[in-house]
Amino acid sequence: MDVQKKYIVITGGAGGIGQACAQAFKDQPIIITDYSQDQVDKTVASLLKDGFDVSGISCDITDKNDIDKLIKFVSEKGGLKALVHTAGVSGTVKDLKKVYTIDLVATELLIDAFYELAEKDSVAVLLSSMMGHAVPANAEYDEALINPQATESFDIVSKFVDGSSDTMYNFAKRGVHLLTHKNVSKWGGKGARIVTVSPGVIETPMALKAAAEHPERMEKIKAATPLKRNGQPKDIAGVVHFLTTDAASFITGTDILVDGGVIQNIKKMG
Repeated sequence: MDVQKKYIVITGGAGGIGQACAQAFKDQPIIITDYSQDQVDKTVASLLKDGFDVSGISCDITDKNDIDKLIKFVSEKGGLKALVHTAGVSGTVKDLKKVYTIDLVATELLIDAFYELAEKDSVAVLLSSMMGHAVPANAEYDEALINPQATESFDIVSKFVDGSSDTMYNFAKRGVHLLTHKNVSKWGGKGARIVTVSPGVIETPMALKAAAEHPERMEKIKAATPLKRNGQPKDIAGVVHFLTTDAASFITGTDILVDGGVIQNIKKMG
């Protein structure tokens, strides 16, 4: 093992934002992970062709055993510079439990697992969403969101989402914000950081699918965006890259909103 090598591990690395994040780390060794080994292999091959120091492994982030395999893969290669967690699903999957498990429970599983690899100056950058900001604080569901692995957690949160997987997505993403608050002191004890990034509407395949399902709403959001455009994956990747650098060494336990300024206007729309 080359102890000098510090890796950037990107979950959802075959997806739109994940691939853009990988492109931002041309100068550092990267490990790509995603659900499908085939997609991982394609992404790694493409990056290798472009001169990246990259390897990859598939991982079902909802499966502790699979996460253990990922941790072993990373630890055998070297140290952890950053976990960049972009993997997730939107409400378009139409399955409340799936949204909650993939977007929130799996995030906590990854935070706990990667804490074991964290050292001084390591950072976990977790992708949330501007819609996490649309969910107000509430003692009852916040307690469930901050403890997503608790047996009753999903049932408690479900009472508030009116059967909507889109609303469950918003709640799960608020939960991701809360998990950083829960873990910031623990990570800080190692001299490591944990932050969230909340994208607005970013033109990825996932967002374009949502746009196709809700064209009027998506057009309305674009019109309400102060910058009058949707975001591009590189808009997120630039912020993620910054958060892994020494320039961001005093930023932890907080959320960076990257939404073109639209969330305040969305809140007014109701």
